[in-house]
Amino acid sequence: MAVLNELLEYQKVDAELRKIEQEIAASDTRKKYVQAKKFLEVAASKLPAQDEHAVELRRLAQTLTERYREIKESIEEYSDLGEETEDGSEIAFYKRSAQALADSLRALKGEISKLASEIASACEEYKKMKEQTIAMQRQFKEYSAAFKKLKESRAAEIEALTARLDEIGKKIPKETLEKYKTKRKERIFPVIVPLTSGRCVCGMDFPIAQQSALSGGNVIECEHCHRFIYKE
Repeated sequence: MAVLNELLEYQKVDAELRKIEQEIAASDTRKKYVQAKKFLEVAASKLPAQDEHAVELRRLAQTLTERYREIKESIEEYSDLGEETEDGSEIAFYKRSAQALADSLRALKGEISKLASEIASACEEYKKMKEQTIAMQRQFKEYSAAFKKLKESRAAEIEALTARLDEIGKKIPKETLEKYKTKRKERIFPVIVPLTSGRCVCGMDFPIAQQSALSGGNVIECEHCHRFIYKE
């Protein structure tokens, strides 16, 4: 695999392209664009969930309110039984029943109060999320345009470097070039490195027999980090 010079030249041009990619990726413009995009993606799933929660809270509020009304009416019915009933044991029974209803009513009042607080909190959270989403939609439009403009400003450089890579790549065996590109996608860079004191940059030792395969401008792959290794 005597393709050392071609691979080194390819990597040199690729390093220039990578630098531009990193500058774009590290720019405030892209960071703001990505931040706005992620927020809207989260909001797209969160707002419907909040809507469903609001519907459930309203249903529960209606159920508790109806139950409150029923208990209150039952208590009002018991209030007149003292005049209609002469049996003391019956009166005691009805009083106990009325007291139980009163206790249930107080407990229900507490549940309704707690639910009312939860509904108010949910409404406030929904309102806040809605306002933030509307604001972020405007910002996303602005950041998206700015990010597009940034990429366009470097497009000519990227195109020239890409064309140069294609030109050099024609001199490199297809299988080797594909391996290089795969390593590049895996964020291994530099992809091709010199053997130093019998070791790869990752610290992997290469026995003498393996080092002999580097003669004549050949390259081999490091079994540990999978970089291409050459001998200077």
